[in-house]
Amino acid sequence: MNGYAVSGASLSHEEKMSLIDDKSLSDVESEGARTDFEGRFSTMQWTGSVKTYFGGLRLSSWASTALRMVMFLLPSFVHHRCARERFRSERLSPTAYLDGMRGLAALFVFFCHFFYTAFKIAEGWGHNNANYEIWRLPFVRLLYSGPSMVCIFFVISGYALSLKPLKQLRSRSFDGFSQTMTSFIFRRYFRLYLPPLISTFAVMVLLRLGVYEMTRTFSGDRKYVHNVIEHHPVLEETAEKQLKHWVREMYNFVHIWGWEKFGGATGYDVHLWTIPVEFRCSMMLFLVILGTARLRTSARFVCLGLLMWFVLRSDRWEMVLFLWGMAIAELDLIRDAHEPNISQPPTAPLALLPLEKTEGAPEKRRCANGLLWTLASIPSLYLMSEPDAGPDGVPGWKYLGTLIPEWFSDRYRYYQMIGSVVFVFCVARSPSWQRVFNSPPVQYFGRISYALYLMHGPVLHTVGYMVERWAWSLTGTEGSAYNWGFVLASIFNIPLVIWASDIFWRAVDAPTVRFAKWLEGKLSIKE
Repeated sequence: MNGYAVSGASLSHEEKMSLIDDKSLSDVESEGARTDFEGRFSTMQWTGSVKTYFGGLRLSSWASTALRMVMFLLPSFVHHRCARERFRSERLSPTAYLDGMRGLAALFVFFCHFFYTAFKIAEGWGHNNANYEIWRLPFVRLLYSGPSMVCIFFVISGYALSLKPLKQLRSRSFDGFSQTMTSFIFRRYFRLYLPPLISTFAVMVLLRLGVYEMTRTFSGDRKYVHNVIEHHPVLEETAEKQLKHWVREMYNFVHIWGWEKFGGATGYDVHLWTIPVEFRCSMMLFLVILGTARLRTSARFVCLGLLMWFVLRSDRWEMVLFLWGMAIAELDLIRDAHEPNISQPPTAPLALLPLEKTEGAPEKRRCANGLLWTLASIPSLYLMSEPDAGPDGVPGWKYLGTLIPEWFSDRYRYYQMIGSVVFVFCVARSPSWQRVFNSPPVQYFGRISYALYLMHGPVLHTVGYMVERWAWSLTGTEGSAYNWGFVLASIFNIPLVIWASDIFWRAVDAPTVRFAKWLEGKLSIKE
């Protein structure tokens, strides 16, 4: 039964808890919540939206089709009024703040790839007694620090993939645990790889149509590209060769037999190197969960600590982050952080945030605890601000750089890794931070986060470069005129990427999640 179709007034406390948990982030990175939300769109957007805006009009079939197409091309927050109001009236899940955190991380990764073609953003403030721009300062640089945001992605993924199975283990629901793990493992490939397969296929089509050729010269022109020249997809001689090349790239994209850097990365969108990493680490995480399923909590933490040391010493920073996500998830379960107060009305979602378990404690004590964790998050943000060019020669980082072990190869990721773990840990205990990540605009970016990650590259390499060339043709490229041209291009490019991501989310991302669930249901043994 679909939990959203049941009246909350007629349910017991346990049933309400079950329905709230069904919408939590633990269902493989909030797939359940986002799919159900998108499902409501699919049933309401054409009928409800069209009737709302064009009620009483008699349209022919072709006009109706054209109208539906126009409505679909509008951003979801513009025309889904009915669905949006219903969404706002429902309780946020206790882990909704992680959705928002992931959404902002995806947005800042986009900013990184947008800015670093024009500006040198990798070096820290005062690097080698130069580059004293304010946007290089710690904390400020997090707005475009792509590597730090990738660390956040991996911690959240470890948390999301672990939460539900760990909850079932702790309640001794081993049958439910078995079903959850088989479902997660089966659907993980489809969840991670189907959207990129579709997005890169679209890139191949645009290549054959000549869209990428319109910006190929610009993509490597040092008059406009002052810093990183990103790989522009290669146009093959024939459509047949192009298709075969894409098939080979996608075959290599499913990269599970090696752990070399950027393994599985595809030339059709170089930003997608993290997807094979996510898949490998997910499978390893599932193996760890299964291997420690029957252990006592203390024994599981001991094993987890030893594994963290081993993978860190093996220079596998990405797997460390996944394992830390699992550890934070169980710590939250131990302190009952995901037990919302269902006595609160549905119009007060912020009352459902995971707080420290302080039943009977004065309000001042709860506020003091929250303030303490908010303050504790500040050093973690500083650590996440480690310059991407490394700490050497940067004020405030010279000494910290000497503490990085020699065997840790990606030196710039060392403190970013530590900072991301500490930040997620603190935010789980800070109502103030959770209010930020649970705000409607941030939650919106959480819903389109995967689509934003997949779409920003193709949009920037096509329409985005065209807009930049136009902007610099107006302002010029000498001195400060270059900066003003970039600002002008940003006014158009940032909304364009968000708009394309919104469409991709509704047209591809959410439907692929539903497809994976449908396929699993069709292929599974019926009890």
